[in-house]
Amino acid sequence: MTHTTTNVDTTVTVDTISKTGKHRWLALGDSYTIGESVEELQRFPAQAISLLEKYNLSIEAPRYIATTGWTTEDLLTAITAQNPQGPFDIVSLLIGVNDQYQQRDTNGYGERFTECLEKAIALAGNKKEHVFVLSIPDYSVTPFAQHLDTTQIKKEINEFNVINKAITLSFNISYTDITPFTREAKNDASLIAVDGLHPSKKEYAKWAALLEPQIKNILR
Repeated sequence: MTHTTTNVDTTVTVDTISKTGKHRWLALGDSYTIGESVEELQRFPAQAISLLEKYNLSIEAPRYIATTGWTTEDLLTAITAQNPQGPFDIVSLLIGVNDQYQQRDTNGYGERFTECLEKAIALAGNKKEHVFVLSIPDYSVTPFAQHLDTTQIKKEINEFNVINKAITLSFNISYTDITPFTREAKNDASLIAVDGLHPSKKEYAKWAALLEPQIKNILR
């Protein structure tokens, strides 16, 4: 999903296996993963890592394969092109809003999401418990969407989330439903970034808090 401002390509190429001995996090997705309009340390993976420090868990700065505007197809292409070297201790996956925004068919989304998830599992060394999927946020409550059909947007976001949740659970993988939290922005402008579309650091903090106990239990 894009907006009227110029998007900066914030894709980060994944490095080879770390020799630091620290845990590694690979974050796969789109603008919600790279935190369009917020600082790097305010992205949800970075905030989650900050929360986990109190458990003496040492995690490197996240590696990202994510860019504003990416669909599932774009993410698959980027993973192939960048060829990240696993295994990673944590792999997060949040993808699909641009499939909805670009009016991609739901069947095709389901197939491509499944492929994204299979790649995430492989990058986690086939350890499914180290993969964390997040639902698609609902941007219908943002200022950006107020001249669009917000009822239809919400309906379609729900449909895409039904698909990605069913697929995720069929693989017995963690699914974190952040969508209800994103809808709170309808009555709380502080949850929206200055661009009027993407989440603020305050919203990302909610996602990080949901992931914290799950990741702690896996890494400890």
